[in-house]
Amino acid sequence: QTIGEAEKFGIRATRESHGIVHGGITVTNYERLHLFNPADFAGMVCDESSILKSFDGVRRGEITAFMRKMKYRLLCTATAAPNDYTELGTSSEALGYLGHMDMLNRFFKNDSNTSAVGRKYGNVAKWRFKGHAETPFWRWVCSWARAIRRPSDLGFGDARFVLPPLTEREHFVEVETPAEGMLFALPAVGLKEQREERRRSLDDRCANIADLVNGTGKPALVWCHLNDEGDRLAELIPDATQVSGGDDDEAKEAAFLAFAHGQIRVLITKPKIGAWGLNFQHCGHVTFFPSHSFEQYYQGVRRCWRFGQTQPVTVDVVTTEGERGVLKNLQRKAAQADTMFSHLVREMNNVLHIDRAASDFAAPLEIPSWL
Repeated sequence: QTIGEAEKFGIRATRESHGIVHGGITVTNYERLHLFNPADFAGMVCDESSILKSFDGVRRGEITAFMRKMKYRLLCTATAAPNDYTELGTSSEALGYLGHMDMLNRFFKNDSNTSAVGRKYGNVAKWRFKGHAETPFWRWVCSWARAIRRPSDLGFGDARFVLPPLTEREHFVEVETPAEGMLFALPAVGLKEQREERRRSLDDRCANIADLVNGTGKPALVWCHLNDEGDRLAELIPDATQVSGGDDDEAKEAAFLAFAHGQIRVLITKPKIGAWGLNFQHCGHVTFFPSHSFEQYYQGVRRCWRFGQTQPVTVDVVTTEGERGVLKNLQRKAAQADTMFSHLVREMNNVLHIDRAASDFAAPLEIPSWL
């Protein structure tokens, strides 16, 4: 699809996966980056750059090293820090600014009083801002980053920035068999119990998804996390096509393009396989099993709810009472992401001297005669 977008705008771009340089713009996957020589390029653009978020990720190290001596570097993502603000440090390092450890030491404190149980369950952040470091932190981020959610963030009007309505619906499935030793369903505590809950409720959740998707005659994008979920959904939805990790790249690409062109009505796949960089604006129905990853949820929804979409989009989130805590954590991360953008836009406007209030006046102002 990236090559198709380049052709649409008359830009010369070549898809390459074997390390050969053709001149102009070369498009490749992160998995093939090691085959290229960074000395052959003047600059690099990383789309969906949240792949850098892991502090100790092998892929992050490869990308950062590849970009290190390049004059022009650009990272593009809608979810720069999907789990915690501290993840912004890896982007800073890749762009040649503060390394992520230097950033942590400058602005954050390792909260030694944080509950070990809380860290285990992912409920408490390990790092927190130092006493008065929050505002300086966002000012520092704005020295190398720009954030925009809508034109008004840059002082322009939002009149033409209109997306179709988005409706998010939550469905709590009743599981017939409670956890072992329990008389009724209780919220799962900890990752182990959450995994057990997901396995135990698999058939019930998949049946609920099938009820929502079957018989509509409209395209649907069905996200899952487990291989067994995908297999069961494929059995329950007769006209669905599943894209799994075992498929080769050519088969995945063919299925994604077929869905994008309306040749497949229902597509079943995992967010880690197809939630980044694809455009499915013809589809107005998304189903999702929640996880702790806000990034996967956001990207999964945005495959359909984006510019070019002409119809309302409905997102059905199907879960159980036992996984209510997972849904709450997902909602917490969504609120945190919105807070991050608000901080960035505010400080960015201060730096760029953008007067957002002034841009809202469409009619000339009448100045009182006594002024």
